[in-house]
Amino acid sequence: MGAAAAAATRPLAPRPLSPGDLADHEALRHLVTLYGHAIDRRDYALLRALYHDDAVDDHTPYYCGSAAGYVDWLPGMMAQWRATQHVMLSQLFVLDGNRAEGEIAARAWHLTADGTRQFVAWGRYADHYHRRDGVWRFARRAFILDFAEDLAVGAGSDFGSAGVAVGAAGVADPIHRLLAGFAR
Repeated sequence: MGAAAAAATRPLAPRPLSPGDLADHEALRHLVTLYGHAIDRRDYALLRALYHDDAVDDHTPYYCGSAAGYVDWLPGMMAQWRATQHVMLSQLFVLDGNRAEGEIAARAWHLTADGTRQFVAWGRYADHYHRRDGVWRFARRAFILDFAEDLAVGAGSDFGSAGVAVGAAGVADPIHRLLAGFAR
């Protein structure tokens, strides 16, 4: 088998995607984006709905166990952060019927409760997804840390932003007022 033929048999090799593949990829992108939104808005009910009941979440060394336990553990951990922003960057998926895997590059920014430090984790999620009853959810999610930054918050200008809506964790965030579809 030539190099081109061997590459074509690998799941991540370039190949045409069927309309069904495209729909599945988009559903998975939506799922991983919802995860960041749920974490940052402290919407734990939404976060819980993203996992299957038997799912596992691995944020070792902080937490590793059932996804339900992760969601229960998270409010206490998030209390130390005034604001967070989880951004899902590149997203690669391998589909296999009603199962899929994904490598999701991510940046997770955290501002301490007192506003003096920011912690930025650069890493990747190694995801296993299952589609049950036509809906994709996390079956297992593990975080891989590639690099972390711990930075002092410098004093500076607000660049003329007086009056701009300021983000907040939870239901106080302006997104719930500005976009009716995002209201809880």
